[in-house]
Amino acid sequence: MNDNTQSYDVVVIGAGPGGYVAAIRCAQLGMKTACVESWLGEDGNPALGGTCLNVGCIPSKALLDSSHHYEHLKLHAGDHGISVSNIAVDVATMVARKRKIVSGLTQGIAGLFRKHKIDWLKGHGMLAGNNAVTVTATDGAQQTVSARNIIIATGSVPARIPQAPVDQNVICDSTGALSFDHVPARLGVIGAGVIGLELGSVWRRLGAQVTVLEAMDSFLAAADEKIAAESKKILSKQGLEIRLGAKVTGTQMTGTGVLVSFEQNGQAQQMEFDKLVVAVGRRPNTEGLGAVEAGLAVDQRGFIEVDASCRTNLPNIYAVGDVVHGPMLAHKASEEGVAVAEIIAGQQPVIDHALIPWVIYTWPEIAWVGKTEQALKQDGVNYRVGTFPFMASGRARAMGESEGLVKILADATTDAILGVHILGPSASELVSEAATAMAFGASSEDISRICHAHPTLAEAVHEAALGVDGRTIHI
Repeated sequence: MNDNTQSYDVVVIGAGPGGYVAAIRCAQLGMKTACVESWLGEDGNPALGGTCLNVGCIPSKALLDSSHHYEHLKLHAGDHGISVSNIAVDVATMVARKRKIVSGLTQGIAGLFRKHKIDWLKGHGMLAGNNAVTVTATDGAQQTVSARNIIIATGSVPARIPQAPVDQNVICDSTGALSFDHVPARLGVIGAGVIGLELGSVWRRLGAQVTVLEAMDSFLAAADEKIAAESKKILSKQGLEIRLGAKVTGTQMTGTGVLVSFEQNGQAQQMEFDKLVVAVGRRPNTEGLGAVEAGLAVDQRGFIEVDASCRTNLPNIYAVGDVVHGPMLAHKASEEGVAVAEIIAGQQPVIDHALIPWVIYTWPEIAWVGKTEQALKQDGVNYRVGTFPFMASGRARAMGESEGLVKILADATTDAILGVHILGPSASELVSEAATAMAFGASSEDISRICHAHPTLAEAVHEAALGVDGRTIHI
């Protein structure tokens, strides 16, 4: 390495929610920081934000919000005494709005990099040994930079299955499904996980006939069983056809779309769709990182092996987010990124992975934090349960959004909150109260003794806490 090599205190590889947040925190702590990112936006220009901001969390929520407005006007405006007519969907405008939101936020991150004097190294980053990173630009030009510390935050990519090869035309992954130029009449979705349910909901609301093929016999196995069962009932009533135990065996292009073959209940079946979305999860993005050459420990699935502080087996090299084990959630990546920055600075942050909230942005939303009831049973934990339906919430009834419930699980002896599960309007916002309470070691009695504003959706959390002791007020 020659003397002209640029040197940094920290080089972050990847500018998604884990990477760009880590870079900002490192800069805040006084470290000379660079962030390597090769992402090109839809306009072909370099963009920060990674999968989440460009083709994940943000654009999907933009389309979910737009489609929710459309469906509400079409089906529920009359309930409010509002008359509407000639409702139509302009997919091009809807997608353009999504792109504008994404562009504004990616430019915002670029502005934050400038504010904190973070160097954005545009290109693909690869470990080069001796605490160095080689950055290859799109034109092939290379530069090598050195760093006292390296943070790997390369995220994940959509998982693929050989039975349904993605062409981003008829058979798409989640990225392609965010940019349809029209509403498909018949949409197939492989996978009833977070991505499949959210994308299926978007296009169903806009008029598509949507069928979700899920290989597992259970629905939302990671969620609490009661919440999962109720959410399946609601989503099915909305028109989302969910087929469990449906294992896709092959696809064949037709003149009008794609013919999907699958097995269900021991029987071979086929369905034809205009578009097919492959949403079978995501896998760590470690290809091209130079991990093997550098001696970085990576497991058979491609995840980088780290300790509780996100340290890899190589000195001064860390990894965060989707590229390591744990839930593939943007906020989990961000928290790990902040923690690693502070560890490098000599601080001692704590990452409590047991208190990371999960959210599925269907409507009603599904959110939870902590243990499920089935997990507590399996572990032999003695617990109590409190539930409260949104049907009994004055605010939810006023909104016309009374489906779902709040469920709180508390230790039968200590009353410590063990898990909170919410199916209902704005569950993604309500779950933060639960996460905060659990982080401070609160009991269900603590929440039941806190005055909640009336009328609010949060009162349902309050009532569920009262329910743990069998003293709900409004049911």
